[in-house]
Amino acid sequence: MTDHVHTARERDAGPGHAVRVREAVKRYGPVHALAGIDLDVAAGRFLVLLGPSGSGKSTLIRTLAGVERLDDGRIELGGSVISDRRRHLAPERRDLAMVFQDYALWPHLTVAGNVGYALRRRRLAAPEAARRSAEALERVGLGALADRYPHELSGGEQQRVALARAVVARPGLLLFDEPLSNLDADLRERLRVQISTLTRDSGATAVYITHDQSEAFALADVIGVLDRGTLVQLDRPEAVYARPATPFVARFTGLAGELPGRVVATDGDDVVVCVADRRLRSRVVGTVGIGDEVTLAVRPAATTVLPADVPAPHGSLAGTVVDVAYRGRGYDHVVTGPAGTLAAVFDQRSRPRGSTVEIALDPAGCVAYPIAPTRCHTTDVTVVSIAS
Repeated sequence: MTDHVHTARERDAGPGHAVRVREAVKRYGPVHALAGIDLDVAAGRFLVLLGPSGSGKSTLIRTLAGVERLDDGRIELGGSVISDRRRHLAPERRDLAMVFQDYALWPHLTVAGNVGYALRRRRLAAPEAARRSAEALERVGLGALADRYPHELSGGEQQRVALARAVVARPGLLLFDEPLSNLDADLRERLRVQISTLTRDSGATAVYITHDQSEAFALADVIGVLDRGTLVQLDRPEAVYARPATPFVARFTGLAGELPGRVVATDGDDVVVCVADRRLRSRVVGTVGIGDEVTLAVRPAATTVLPADVPAPHGSLAGTVVDVAYRGRGYDHVVTGPAGTLAAVFDQRSRPRGSTVEIALDPAGCVAYPIAPTRCHTTDVTVVSIAS
């Protein structure tokens, strides 16, 4: 067993490092920030860890970086153990780079100096280091600003410097600690594309944390959803969206609303749920039988406002518009009815507040969960290893 991870010079032409986490535990007093997490990420994949404040995502990425030490469990990077009860490899020996929320640039160094600093330990000749630094800055569109200092840059420019600094040394693992949260919407989208492109072009494995579900779905090859120190689902974005493992995952990845209902028919992985005297077809997670009470989670994309002259079909609900918001491509409506309220009901034209509408629900965007399911313990969570 080696006591370091292979350096970037040894793996310039190869893929990133595979990440393997087993039974990771981190405690802060009586609080379990990580409660026995198991995780596999194949080399070169882009993993996004999604969860609210306090879910454990920041702690997990900091243990990968070596900033925090596990209380129990093991982390392997590229086949080498970098953290367990006996061993804790220092961050600078892990062949990784991290992009922080607050940029973390050296204020006394120029843009070129900040980027070049990441190459000092690589023992490159000065001309080669200068060439690679200049190339990295050109990739993020800052070649003309190489001689400026951080205080002379905008927030978006500073974060692009941090991105260039992270990729210039060609590490096997790139870590992103909510790097877009301090930027406005337009800058977030542009920098998100740069992060995605540069990371994938580099071949590095990426672990990115965020609380923004739209950001997660846009970036990820694989999404891991955390809840109170537990990894509750790990899968491809399409699978997380189509079949959220728990009501928490469904809520955190975007719902129009949750409606109470009762199962009146079952058909394999689908059920028919009676909601306010209407019958709605839905996918189901968990075991339910006829007569069981369920919560029907409805995705915004599953809702369609029907024209007023169309008879109410099977699989629709009636309600009253209580609010409407213009979204550029059309209008989001908040509609309330006997069963509850649905938000973000989209239509290309505005429906007046107080008007009665009929909403069709697509079964592919509805998931039924048994009411008050038994809470899963850490050992009950299925760990999915996502291969490349």
